[in-house]
Amino acid sequence: MMKKTIAIPQAILCMAGLLSSAAAHAEALPLWELGLGVAGISLPDYRGSDERSTYVLPAPYFVYRGKLLKADRNGVRSMLFDSDRVDITLGLNATLPVNSRNNAARAGMENLKPSIEVGPTMSVNLWKSSNEKMKLDFRAPLRTAITVESSPRQIGWLFSPNLNLDVRDPAGFSGWNLGLLGGILVNSRKNNAYFYSVDSAEATATRPAYAAPGGYAGSQFTMALSKRFPRYWVGGFVRYDSLAGAVFEDSPLVKKRSSVWAGFAISWIFSESSRMVTAED
Repeated sequence: MMKKTIAIPQAILCMAGLLSSAAAHAEALPLWELGLGVAGISLPDYRGSDERSTYVLPAPYFVYRGKLLKADRNGVRSMLFDSDRVDITLGLNATLPVNSRNNAARAGMENLKPSIEVGPTMSVNLWKSSNEKMKLDFRAPLRTAITVESSPRQIGWLFSPNLNLDVRDPAGFSGWNLGLLGGILVNSRKNNAYFYSVDSAEATATRPAYAAPGGYAGSQFTMALSKRFPRYWVGGFVRYDSLAGAVFEDSPLVKKRSSVWAGFAISWIFSESSRMVTAED
């Protein structure tokens, strides 16, 4: 059952970010593709919340595989630097809104607005198998977060270095791509404060005032699986999120120190470019 509604573009960006650990390999693909599908995702209202939401909604499908601009399951990004082992891209991610009236821990507090995260990601290839079916990359996304509202606010910085293992045709299942990703999160004081601080005016007998510092913000481990069929694409993910050792672990807004996220999407492709390009799927 859907607990609350959200804007479709925010949900699609969020889903793309969560599926970004799915494996990829180079092949000849259309320059652009258009389609429509459905996505489902279940996750906490915010990291550390003991309440969660499940969303089922239509998912517009658009892929563009240009040399400088790309829009695919990894989100929308612009290529800034590319070499055999290192590339730097400018990418987008998103977070979902939280209505404090629907979350007991945040009752009476300001709503959490949806946000867009934008910034560069450096990716370094550490290892690749001789048949190129497996590769290990180090990724270092650095993003600034901006609320989506009538008067947007910058709400700090996020740094999330991780290791990403891509496996093509796992266990002999031809055409399937498996991605395994694990890493830590380090956020600025301003970003942690947006989610976990409690002003004195918002304090109650069960929710004391709290000022969240900047620093270590926990860890995440993601497994994603996907396959591109001739006329449709399917993908899913499972993520384990941990706040153990996070600098804001003692915030009264942190009700659970670990959670599981999951999502699934299927998109039917009804139009594509006749021009083919060599790109990663």
